[in-house]
Amino acid sequence: MIERYTLPKMGQIWQDGHKFRQMLEVELLVCEAQSRQGQIPKQALANIKQKAQVDLVRIQEIEKETRHDIIAFVRQVSSGLGKYSRYFHCGLTSNDLLDTVLALNLKQAAKLLIEDAHKLLITLAKRAREHKHTICVGRTHGIHAEPITFGLKLALFYDEMKRNLGRLQDAQEVISYGKISGAVGTYAHLTPSIEAYVCKKLGLKPPGIATQVIPRDRHAQFMLSLALVGSSLERFALEIRHLQRSEVAEAFEPFSKNQKGSSAMPHKRNPVVCEQICGLARVLRGNAQAALENIALWHERDISHSSVERIIIPDSSILLDYMLEKVNWIVENMQVYPEKMKENLKQGRGLIFSQRLLLALMEKGLSRTESYDLVQRLAFSVWETNLNFKDVLINAAQIKKHLTRQEIESCFDEGHYLRYVDNIFKQVGLG
Repeated sequence: MIERYTLPKMGQIWQDGHKFRQMLEVELLVCEAQSRQGQIPKQALANIKQKAQVDLVRIQEIEKETRHDIIAFVRQVSSGLGKYSRYFHCGLTSNDLLDTVLALNLKQAAKLLIEDAHKLLITLAKRAREHKHTICVGRTHGIHAEPITFGLKLALFYDEMKRNLGRLQDAQEVISYGKISGAVGTYAHLTPSIEAYVCKKLGLKPPGIATQVIPRDRHAQFMLSLALVGSSLERFALEIRHLQRSEVAEAFEPFSKNQKGSSAMPHKRNPVVCEQICGLARVLRGNAQAALENIALWHERDISHSSVERIIIPDSSILLDYMLEKVNWIVENMQVYPEKMKENLKQGRGLIFSQRLLLALMEKGLSRTESYDLVQRLAFSVWETNLNFKDVLINAAQIKKHLTRQEIESCFDEGHYLRYVDNIFKQVGLG
């Protein structure tokens, strides 16, 4: 992943040096398990532990000749072990290292993502409570619908992020499986007890059964989880983008003192970070599709998945880490304009209360069809005049036959739509 989107902690997980150091840790644990079973002399184990070192530059040099990174790693480490090198990587296949280390990396990456999600939930809870009763217009199809509160918008995203946290926790669980079962997963040269020992030491679990690789449905589930979380972040970012439009101007992503919006138009304040989030979510979904295609491999394994995973797994982990951090920053620092929300609420001249009129007429005995057609006809007439919907209704003979002025006016009570806000907040854990 390019440096632009890479945060330090997540970037460290996917560096080659970190990968090979973890491979050495796996190899040493295998030697330790073999020694416990009497397959490696204690003196050999002590020597291997003392002298085994990772030299990334030398590994890269050897790989240019071998065109095989694991052979390069084994040769580099073995070169410093002398006569005891014959015990190093004994009975293992490349993917015993690759898949086990990948599981470690993904578990570590998931831990960071889970921490990011927790942080975002805390920020969302704070801002949602702040705007619990900040009334604004709700929109469906981009058109004014009925009153809502800005806090409810944030509470909805909070509830969705709780599900996303669960997805990340499930993803961490499903990927935390190592493999030390040999060339085709039969334990022909290593016992299941060695695999169990190594996995336990690493905080992983044995897969139960594998081929030369851990089945890629696990990795696909992990990647799909990341794509789902990314799509949720996109939904929130898209909401802010809409609310920041000039004709809406209800909420804005942060804009720093010296930030510029356009090289040509000094007045511009564009929602560039929200647009960035929407774009990066597409990358996560594309990578998830590639992960799905990695599930089907030839027989006990081919290598078609490997080149793909070298790109999509680090990239998606790094991107989602970045996206979660940025969305948290947006939520924490976004500017909200309650007065503009009230202004926009009144922009429709009372049309957003049409359903209450519909129901009031039905309570008086009119059929739903009669009530709907009558209210719709009067509502549409508002667009052809400069009148307020309430005034149109008060002066409409068809309405006065069924509703008093007081009954009409009661239908325009904004407070009616806020009666259950507190209950909703309690339901999602924000009470």
